[in-house]
Amino acid sequence: MNFPAFFEQVPRITLRDPLAELLGSVDGGLMTYGYADAVRLAGHSCPTVASAYWLGVRAIRALYGEAMPQRGDIAVDLREPYEAGTTGVVASVLGLLSGAAGDGGFAGLGGQFVRRGLLQYNAAIETELRFTRTDTGQSVLAQSRAHSVPSDPQTMRLMQMCLVGMASEEQHAEFGRLWQARVRRILLDHAFDDAVFEIRAA
Repeated sequence: MNFPAFFEQVPRITLRDPLAELLGSVDGGLMTYGYADAVRLAGHSCPTVASAYWLGVRAIRALYGEAMPQRGDIAVDLREPYEAGTTGVVASVLGLLSGAAGDGGFAGLGGQFVRRGLLQYNAAIETELRFTRTDTGQSVLAQSRAHSVPSDPQTMRLMQMCLVGMASEEQHAEFGRLWQARVRRILLDHAFDDAVFEIRAA
C-alpha cells in the first residue's frame, strides 16, 4: 500500500496482549500498532481517525507510564451514544489499540481475557473519552479538538466538486493532498498541543 509518507512519522505503540501470547499468536504477546493500522481498519485517513488513534496512544501511555501497556486490560468509555456522528469510528480505532470491545467482543477463556463489555457508550463523563486500567482502577480523561486545526481554504470547495462529479483528475488529487495535509498537521505539528489533545487524570 502506498500510504502518504507522513504515516511512518507518527509514533507507534507497543502493548503486550496476554491472550495473543497464550494462543501463540505472537512472541511474547507483543503487538505494535501504527497509524497505518488504524487507517486499514477504518478504510480511510481523516481527522477523526487520526484523533482517535493519537488520543488512544497518549492515553494508554499516560496510564502505564514506563510499564508495558496490557492490551485487553483497558476499559474505554465514550460519552456519546454509538450512533452519534463518528462515535462508532472512534470506538473501532480505540478497540484496535486497547483490546476493549462492546457486546460482540471476546467472552474469554476460563473466566480470563474477557474483552466483552470493556467498551461502553453513553458514559457520564465530562470529556469525550475515559480510559481505565482494569487492574488498578486508574483512569485518564481524553478530549480531541481537531476542529481547531483549520483546513486549507480550498479544501471544502474541492470536496464539493469531487462529490458532484465536477472535479478534474488534478482537482481530485489536490483535494486528497490538502485533506491529508491537515491530518498530518494534527498528528505531527499538534501531537503534544494541549489545546488540541487533552489528556488528564480522572
